[in-house]
Amino acid sequence: MGIFSPDKKKNLDKGLEKTRENVFRKLSRAVVGKSKVDDEVLDNLEEALITSDVGVDTTLRIIERIEERVSKDKYLNINELNVILREEIVDLLAENNQENIADFSASLPVQPYVIMVVGVNGVGKTTTIGKLAYHFKKAGKKVILGAADTFRAAAVEQISIWAERVEVELVKQKMGSDPASVAYDTVASAVSKHADVVIIDTAGRLHNKANLMNELTKIKRVMQKVIPDAPHEILLVLDGSTGQNAFEQARQFTAATEVNALALTKLDGTAKGGVVIGISDQFKIPVRYIGIGEKMEDLQVFNREAFVETLFGA
Repeated sequence: MGIFSPDKKKNLDKGLEKTRENVFRKLSRAVVGKSKVDDEVLDNLEEALITSDVGVDTTLRIIERIEERVSKDKYLNINELNVILREEIVDLLAENNQENIADFSASLPVQPYVIMVVGVNGVGKTTTIGKLAYHFKKAGKKVILGAADTFRAAAVEQISIWAERVEVELVKQKMGSDPASVAYDTVASAVSKHADVVIIDTAGRLHNKANLMNELTKIKRVMQKVIPDAPHEILLVLDGSTGQNAFEQARQFTAATEVNALALTKLDGTAKGGVVIGISDQFKIPVRYIGIGEKMEDLQVFNREAFVETLFGA
């Protein structure tokens, strides 16, 4: 069994229940009383997607693609609209660098594999780190965490609790220490102890983007003194329940550092799960993980087909 097993579809369905009901209700209204796909149906579909937090630009791309299909393939039956919608969104995600990421818990691409986690306070960043550590350890990997968010005592305390709970090593220093120093010590320890995975927490302050950029750049630079290509993954954690606000956070962090993976959390408590589609499309960054509940198992590797089928399935 891998780090994120394929038998999690039931959990996915439950976790996305609020979004699915929201989307289904709006799509039903879009086609009520209609037997064919016409301009009014497409206008209603456009409104349904936008109000489901897919985002305006991404929605317009989806509608254009559906219009082309309707025109080219002569799909006029309303019952086939849902099939077309699913297919076009899956294709859109595939085109936007949203590959279905294989479970590499059994065979990591490099060792140690260094993940630097970024995101504002309150999005579920440290919880995501703890759950990742749990799953990697469960897969037999040696994990070391680094508490490089040294500006908040609560941040160090929270990751310490997770480290104890998961029973993995944590590298930390006193509050106010240089975050880059913590990161350096963490990767150096990982190399000396032959760890498989390193996960580095970072501060999530957005009030001064220049300082944030300098800090994250420094953290990367000092880690590269130990591991030249570290970090292998810069994972941006976003709170899916904030809807369009998550777009702004993504803009800030992608401007500050080279984010190459996304995690969308708290999708179980919101009807705004459509934001996953819009963010992936707008930023061309793959969504690697989604959080759909409080349990350890409720952090899942993102699978575009399963996600779209859950939201737009018949």
